[in-house]
Amino acid sequence: MKILFLHGFFASGQCVPAEALREAFRDKAEVLTPDLPIHPEEALKFIRKLIEREKPQVLVGNSCGAFYAQMVASEVALPALLGNPYFKMTEFLKTRIGAHQYKSPRKDGLQDFVIDAQLITEFTQTEARQFDNYNPTCKENIWGIFGEQDTLAHFEPLFQHYYSHSYHFPGGHTPTADEVHLYYVPLIEKLLKVV
Repeated sequence: MKILFLHGFFASGQCVPAEALREAFRDKAEVLTPDLPIHPEEALKFIRKLIEREKPQVLVGNSCGAFYAQMVASEVALPALLGNPYFKMTEFLKTRIGAHQYKSPRKDGLQDFVIDAQLITEFTQTEARQFDNYNPTCKENIWGIFGEQDTLAHFEPLFQHYYSHSYHFPGGHTPTADEVHLYYVPLIEKLLKVV
């Protein structure tokens, strides 16, 4: 069994949710937690190739990773859990123009990146097409989990327009390790049984 986890925009494959998932499933499944490219089309191409090569049974994404997961899971009919999906990344980026650092270490050693007009344009184009490959047969197998204290992403109504299963946990935008164990893991286990 393989689970592919896609991290959020400021995170990496070494972020807290990724580490918690690897720990939770260490005896049950291999959890792949790659560092994603910063550019959206490059990230999507990378994710599609990884799915083709590794053939995971379930896709899990958080925030921007859930934005990507929705697109790819629907295209390839892969069960997925979308954690606080950020469906309007352009809104998020527009208020954060400038130099930044990733919040967790990346394997390539790069910690600095820049949000600029070009990156925002790229996300605007990707965002406009994010539901183009929506597959109604995936309505029951792509689930959302939403933090009740999330102050960043408020896209549950948009999620529910396309998908049937919406869950909540009492945390914020990025789940803690305990929240991953308590709320994400049981849902992922159920999705693994759907496969």
